[in-house]
Amino acid sequence: MKILLYNSKISFLNPKYLYTTLAYANIKIAYARMINMKKNSNIELVTGNPKKAINKLAWPLIASMFLIFLNNIIDSIWVAGLGAEPLAAIGYVTPLFMVLIGFGNGIGAGANSLISRYIGAEKKDGANNAAIHSAILSIFVSITLTIIFLITLEPLLKIMGASSVLKYAMDYGIVVFSLTFAVLLPPIFGGAFRAEGDIKRATIPIALAAIINMILDPIFIYTFNWGVAGAALATGLGPFISLLLMFYWIFIKKDTYLSYNRKDFHNDMSMYKDILIVGIPASLEQLIMAALAVVVNFMLTIVSGSLAVAVYTAGWRIISLGLLPAIGVGTAAITVAGVAYGAKKYENIRIATRYSVKLGLISSIIVCIILYLFATQIAFIFSYSESSSHLEPLIASFIQLMCLFILYVPFGASAGNVLQGLGKGTTSFILTIIREFVLVLLFAYILGFVFNLGEYGIYYGMLIGGSIGSAIAYTYIEIYINRLIKGKIKPKEI
Repeated sequence: MKILLYNSKISFLNPKYLYTTLAYANIKIAYARMINMKKNSNIELVTGNPKKAINKLAWPLIASMFLIFLNNIIDSIWVAGLGAEPLAAIGYVTPLFMVLIGFGNGIGAGANSLISRYIGAEKKDGANNAAIHSAILSIFVSITLTIIFLITLEPLLKIMGASSVLKYAMDYGIVVFSLTFAVLLPPIFGGAFRAEGDIKRATIPIALAAIINMILDPIFIYTFNWGVAGAALATGLGPFISLLLMFYWIFIKKDTYLSYNRKDFHNDMSMYKDILIVGIPASLEQLIMAALAVVVNFMLTIVSGSLAVAVYTAGWRIISLGLLPAIGVGTAAITVAGVAYGAKKYENIRIATRYSVKLGLISSIIVCIILYLFATQIAFIFSYSESSSHLEPLIASFIQLMCLFILYVPFGASAGNVLQGLGKGTTSFILTIIREFVLVLLFAYILGFVFNLGEYGIYYGMLIGGSIGSAIAYTYIEIYINRLIKGKIKPKEI
């Protein structure tokens, strides 16, 4: 017996085995401690100082948004090499694709809001359950939207006027919408990662998707000679690979703060409702912006013709790029405001709101100055050919004027995002309609048509309407938070 105990290679008393076992155990303990420290640091980030949390959360978001924007431009450049018809075909599919992106971002915002509130209330089980509910909801929505888009794609494209390029549009659209789940799920899981303060895992997959798409585009389009279908496949495979990375972190590595285990799930219909109360209005806000662009294009066509539309289309792409810092800061405020609301630290909501406006405004001023000073050089990007050289001074003038639009976006965007964090998605949506649709279009019509100021009247009207709308939104959130602090508003229990 002693011989077996002391000499057997498999004996627990064998010195070599004992040393190896202890070393392995120590490694596991050290790894577990490291993971716990990471989890704790992430939670401390979102539950601690609101200003530090927004700083940490915002900049990676802005960087990933910039990559997505850059990817869209490069995507168009590669497809343009196929000719005018394929490029036009993708232009018809893009609004429908943006609806899909809007659903993903919207439900992601809803998941972010609900999970953040549970984390703030220190209800880990509730946060886990909310995360699982958001995952189930995302799968259901992705299946539903896939069926809807594939069935209605052809008639929708015909209604939109794509009959002349229908084959190209269908080739692109069928592939893209068959991969709806790959496009929809990453931003939803990303919302859960943002809620727990794990900003790297919320943004790395988004950036990775954009980079993969940029790499695969020329390979699929030209090397494999798949044309627009290749561009669509690249668009879907990028987020699909990112989704696999997220699944690895969640289900294999299992080192996330939130748990997606079956034992953590307790079906609660009110959770789906809470996610959708924020998610649906947030999704519809994307539609409002798309509708605004359509109406502005129509108004410009009436007062100045297609030339003004070309100037607006090119110039607005640059203005949209300038909006990214304010949008990124506002998105970070969803998590911080949600956590503070769940923890009933209402003063932190005020701090987060004001700081996100301040940080967004400083960033927007810097961007506006850069755009104003280098407007001519930037305009050259869209007017380098002989046939389009006459657009350069017009686009430069547009950028110099409309860069002012960037300055008041932090007020409206931060107010709307904070309201989403508090679970007030419908209120945020109403304020967006008032700001971006009613007031902008009203003043654009008055100055452009009633006062007969042409396209510049429309631009001035957009600036005036947007600024008034942003002031209304920010005033509303300040009053709401003040009433919340004073106890005049009863917060919703979670």
